[in-house]
Amino acid sequence: MSHVAKIEVEIKDFKALKAAAKRIGCKLIEDQTTYAWYGTHVGDYPLPAGFSASDLGHCEHAIKVPGASYEIGVCRRRDGKKGYTLLWDFWGSGGLERQLGPKGQRLVQAYAIEAAKRAAKLAGHAVTEVKNPNGSVTLRVRSMGA
Repeated sequence: MSHVAKIEVEIKDFKALKAAAKRIGCKLIEDQTTYAWYGTHVGDYPLPAGFSASDLGHCEHAIKVPGASYEIGVCRRRDGKKGYTLLWDFWGSGGLERQLGPKGQRLVQAYAIEAAKRAAKLAGHAVTEVKNPNGSVTLRVRSMGA
């Protein structure tokens, strides 16, 4: 049984995605053109917008997740905008949701942190990351000109 869905995050910064994967112990494999999933769309779950059943399992890059037998496909967006869509088969036996949380929340949070850090640094700001006792992260951004 397959349950391929889009992870709800806009990936506009590929380098931040690669850093996010590393941050949570995963590995982004560039130019890997397929990703591991159940292998057959059985029609029991709606396809992500812009994708057909024949697109499933195909990607531009993939993310390997330790402890999971399935992978995340990093696919070019199908809506004409720049960036990537993340496709994953969240069926239980594939292990992705067990490792990344519902809707891939660990990867989404890591991407948000890495994208914010990269944007601030590219704008010429200094960034300090503080890990809070509750597990959250605070980014302190300081202008280099002040």
